[in-house]
Amino acid sequence: MLSGLNIRNMLLIDALDLEFQAGLNVLTGETGAGKSILLDSLGFVLGWRGRADMVRSGADLGEVSAWFDLTADHPAQEVLREAGLPQEATLFLRRTNTPDGRKIAYVNDRRCSGDILRRLSACLVELHGQHDDRGLLNASGHKTLLDTFAGHDLTKIRTAWRALIALEKQTVTARAELEAMQQDAQYIRHSVQELEILSPRAVEDQELDARRRLMQVSARICEDLDKAQEALGPNAAEGMMTDAGRWLQGVADDAEGHLDEPLSAIMRALNELANAQSGLAQSIDQLQFDAVELEQVEERLFAIRALARKHMIQPDELPILAIEMAAKLTALDFGEDRITALEADTVKAQEAYDKLAEKLYISRSKAGRDLDARMAKELVPLKMDAAIFTTKVTKADQGPDGADTASFTVSTNPGAPAGPIDKIASGGELSRFLLALKVCLTSRADGLTLIFDEIDRGVGGATADAVGRRLSKLADNGQILVVTHSPQVAAYGDHHWLVSKTTDGQETLSSVEKLNATARTDEVARMLAGDVITDQARAAARALLD
Repeated sequence: MLSGLNIRNMLLIDALDLEFQAGLNVLTGETGAGKSILLDSLGFVLGWRGRADMVRSGADLGEVSAWFDLTADHPAQEVLREAGLPQEATLFLRRTNTPDGRKIAYVNDRRCSGDILRRLSACLVELHGQHDDRGLLNASGHKTLLDTFAGHDLTKIRTAWRALIALEKQTVTARAELEAMQQDAQYIRHSVQELEILSPRAVEDQELDARRRLMQVSARICEDLDKAQEALGPNAAEGMMTDAGRWLQGVADDAEGHLDEPLSAIMRALNELANAQSGLAQSIDQLQFDAVELEQVEERLFAIRALARKHMIQPDELPILAIEMAAKLTALDFGEDRITALEADTVKAQEAYDKLAEKLYISRSKAGRDLDARMAKELVPLKMDAAIFTTKVTKADQGPDGADTASFTVSTNPGAPAGPIDKIASGGELSRFLLALKVCLTSRADGLTLIFDEIDRGVGGATADAVGRRLSKLADNGQILVVTHSPQVAAYGDHHWLVSKTTDGQETLSSVEKLNATARTDEVARMLAGDVITDQARAAARALLD
């Protein structure tokens, strides 16, 4: 429910603070007083596209704020959740506008885009009028309105549609992939065979290259190792150090302990020398190879690199390529089987979809007849007994919402041909059709504030009274704002607002005030009698209000 509206420096309004309530809120005033400005301002804060020059002349900034009371399960809460905005019991909207057209929007004090405002507004407010092209007069939305009336849950058929489309796409893709692989069948089979024979391992290229380089230089290395081994052996360093130790040991007893440390050092050196000889011997053994081994290493290394160049990849990527090629070969060999299975699944999915679509078509047809019957009853008190409202449900191309379409047609006079509602009905008739249709549909569209902009235009007397009764009935369980020039409609209001315009010769301003009982009587009297309010007009107004 719309709880309040604050307007600052917008069009002819300098400052306006309004608090709305549940029930039927009527807004009246002279033609040109600014009622449309009020709706334009509300539309501005809701993100609706409208006139660009909204800022009041001379002002640096225009601003409109609106707040709504929301239940925990109100559809707007889901929009807030998806947008990452605070979810609270009161939804506060604010939007500013500069003279150069820059607009900034806020939701619960968080900046947001105009698109989020419009998504929220679709859950909060619905506008209806003679030139309403967004709701009941939009033929493309008639099926949605019929589904709302019938209470249809489209989740199952939409899920079935997505499954069907996905299978159809998979089938087309699988067939295209198979055709492409069939053109390269010989290449795929040969590549798989080559890779299986070679069976390259990850990092094998680096291992073979290192082994090859080591073998290439091992002859020179082993020659130097042999020289080093000889230099460390018994006929060289080892023998000389052993002799030195023996000579020192022979005189150590007479040296009074002065040779103890040198002897210990020689023993340690002999131990390290032995370690060096052992490591050197192992290295010589490891570096021993023959020319056949070098030839084998080079042959495999060159084969791996040649195969990598052939496929224009790095050698380390060959094992991954082998897996991919094997998968392609499997897909090639079993491609027809896969397509056959996909086609069978597609047939089953189509049958499941068709079953749901036919069930939905039957239900829509029945709902259309029910809606026609409801409309016939609603049109009688609106003085349109002879009018015929018909809901046509016809087969159409399949889609996410079924395989049919719905449209509303009317015939206003006996024997007259039926046609689209916005083409056949006159202004006054159109307003009544819209009102009757909204009465029939609203029971399943809770949570919306409904705005009717001069929907009673072109009707008067008993018909206007019937319009007022229907609006009052519509407001029993919700909130309606109606802009009206009809005293009969205004008399049914639970709350009455007067829109007026004043000027000091230099500036013109619009204002809105809530009327008390006395002021309301005078306003209804003005609507009945015109500028001069007589006692008789006041008496008629009181009678009408009573």
